[in-house]
Amino acid sequence: MRRTFRSIALIGSLTAAGAAAAPSSFETGTRQFVDEMVRKHGFAREQVVALMSDARYQQRIIDAMERPYEAKPWADYRPLFLTPERIARGVAFWRDNAALLARAQAAYAVPPQVIVAIIGVETNYGDRVGDYRVLDALSTLGFSYPPRADFFRGELEEFLLLSRDERLDPGSAKGSYAGALGKPQFIPSSYRAYAVDFDTDGRRDLWGSNADVVGSIGHYLAQHGWQAGQPVAVAARLQRGRPTNVPIADKRPLSPGTTLVELAAAGVEPVADGNGDPIAGDTKATLLELDGAGTEYWLGFANFYAITRYNHSNLYAMAVHQLGREIARRYRESEG
Repeated sequence: MRRTFRSIALIGSLTAAGAAAAPSSFETGTRQFVDEMVRKHGFAREQVVALMSDARYQQRIIDAMERPYEAKPWADYRPLFLTPERIARGVAFWRDNAALLARAQAAYAVPPQVIVAIIGVETNYGDRVGDYRVLDALSTLGFSYPPRADFFRGELEEFLLLSRDERLDPGSAKGSYAGALGKPQFIPSSYRAYAVDFDTDGRRDLWGSNADVVGSIGHYLAQHGWQAGQPVAVAARLQRGRPTNVPIADKRPLSPGTTLVELAAAGVEPVADGNGDPIAGDTKATLLELDGAGTEYWLGFANFYAITRYNHSNLYAMAVHQLGREIARRYRESEG
């Protein structure tokens, strides 16, 4: 019992010393979290106390949560990712990992350009995997960010379980301000649920193994509804102005629920781009309205919605789609 009280005191003293501006919820949440990890998952109390005593509240993480990229208008968001440099590097990544990408497509039906574009958007092909300690990010958000505290507290729990599963050092792992990990930026729960050991070396390494990165993204999308050989999105033309009798999505995703026949009756038609076969009239889509330099309208299909399960933003999914399309075009040109 004395050891338990000393452990709790240690958390309080070190947390206060390391982050004087931390709200009281941070210390309280830390104490409760230690008890839960011991009770629910059989962690050694002293081990969790030692780890959590090193967790630091970071105000810059709260600040970053308040200004996400996805809050930008499409006109500002698109140029962040659709750049000549990112397209060229995507072509190079595809060329260097062509066999892996082909194997992932055979296993999960996800085309190479989609997987490559996700890596490009997430971390610029591994250049920017994040410089925040994951322990600090998830502790700060889980204990001191009320709008989403329950979610991030759950991710902190998943992170410790992941660290035990994959033999990671939870005190040194770096990631995004939201605690996302590795080249594909999986949150800990997604890492545990969807990452695959695609190089069969006995570990799921989303930092150092391009095989595991490629396979894991393919597996994730397959598990979230990717449909083999189906379109992602096409531009739309409004024949009679903005319709009022079909759902319209802006930045927030909507599951496709309106057939192309129904959209045509509302004056909405797809604009053929020459990159695919004609789309059946009973195919369901979502009409997307994006605030670009002049409003853009698109039709997003089931595969577009699957990409939004990776990041719940239509802007994100559209950036992945358009970047992937450009990478594929350039790759094919370079291959002759």
